[in-house]
Amino acid sequence: MLHRTTYTKTPTQSDVRDTVVIDANKQILGRLAVKIALALQGKNKVNFVRNLDMGDIVIVTNSKKIEVTGKKMDDKEYLYYSGYPGGLRREKLKERMEKDSGEVIRAAVKGMLPKNKLRARMISRLFIFPDDNYKPTLVQIQKKHGI
Repeated sequence: MLHRTTYTKTPTQSDVRDTVVIDANKQILGRLAVKIALALQGKNKVNFVRNLDMGDIVIVTNSKKIEVTGKKMDDKEYLYYSGYPGGLRREKLKERMEKDSGEVIRAAVKGMLPKNKLRARMISRLFIFPDDNYKPTLVQIQKKHGI
């Protein structure tokens, strides 16, 4: 019988992380989240390996200007349950957008990433800004991730 050996690909110098800047102005929330999730996982690269964290750094600008289709702005609810009786908390999408529009995008992207140990590392490379002013922090982001 033929024995097969599987070799794990090790990240090389050519597998450096790129920085992807996405403008969220007038983009639909779900379609934007798909683009971000694919870039964070590294599925847009030719040397994609499912079990290695080789995704890019993603910077999203103009998060305040995202759009949703239909009546989702008034109907969509985010639920949180504390575990205690009467501890169910509801928040409409409109309310959450007014508080922090970045958290709406982060929640949508987090739901699209694989539910494993790599998800926390992937989501930590997502940086969301409510307007166009991200240039000063770009240098800090690149130093932190070794670009």
